[in-house]
Amino acid sequence: MKIILSRKGFDSASGGCPSPILPDGRLTVLPIPDPLSSICYGDISMAGINAGKLVEDLTDGRVGGTDTAHLDPDITPESLKRKRGWRPIFGQRGAAQGHLRNQRVGPGDLFLFYGLFKETDKEESKYRWKKSAVARHIIWGWLQVDEIFEVTPDLAVKYGWMSYHPHFEHADDRNNVIYLSKQILKAPGSEARPGSGVFSHINPALLLSSARWGSGASSWELPGWCYPKKGVYPLSYHGKMERWQRSGATTLLRAVPRGQEFVLDTVHYPEAIEWVSSLLTLNA
Repeated sequence: MKIILSRKGFDSASGGCPSPILPDGRLTVLPIPDPLSSICYGDISMAGINAGKLVEDLTDGRVGGTDTAHLDPDITPESLKRKRGWRPIFGQRGAAQGHLRNQRVGPGDLFLFYGLFKETDKEESKYRWKKSAVARHIIWGWLQVDEIFEVTPDLAVKYGWMSYHPHFEHADDRNNVIYLSKQILKAPGSEARPGSGVFSHINPALLLSSARWGSGASSWELPGWCYPKKGVYPLSYHGKMERWQRSGATTLLRAVPRGQEFVLDTVHYPEAIEWVSSLLTLNA
């Protein structure tokens, strides 16, 4: 099994700010703006809150409820009104999909979605960034691949419930696919859990960013087993030793700041399976 750390959601380049951690600790990942999408922020529910309100409050109106959003991955049933047959899905295309293909990502592999988050307060019914809060990379969801489909007009006909997805606006891209989630997670040693989902609240186990080796969200602290060994690097795009450092029982990493898909092969790092299983228990 391969585990893919996949960066998704608002950040300084896409959306102009982090996604919010609500005052009660709920993680609410905001999909990035997409002028080609037919989905408005005002159509989306995030943790029971209208996404249009969140983006309007936190961007001071620069992004509004009528602006359109790239809702991808789309893994929570309550985010939109659904057609019969809907299942959680994730789309990827272009160079990022080329990397996943070259890494032979396929059925049974597991995406761990992470993004840039920052704490908020609510003042007079309006969400504001919490003073002195620092933006951090946090794992917020997962999806285990069941099937992979090339995005074509025929796919939207065969699976009509998929046609809303923004990747169908790029049907002319030959390197454009949809990953369909398993309904039940299948992994060694894992209890029966949904094949996809989100972590509802912030938890220390979900934090990637750490101040122990420099500042910035891309300074990560990982489990001790996640350290290069015998010429094999744990994550794709991170094949330079100067990015890695041991620190007691943990591993510090200067992560590639703008990467999208970092692939770990559990053949070389089997400890990752137990690590993922422990994360999923947070939603038990």
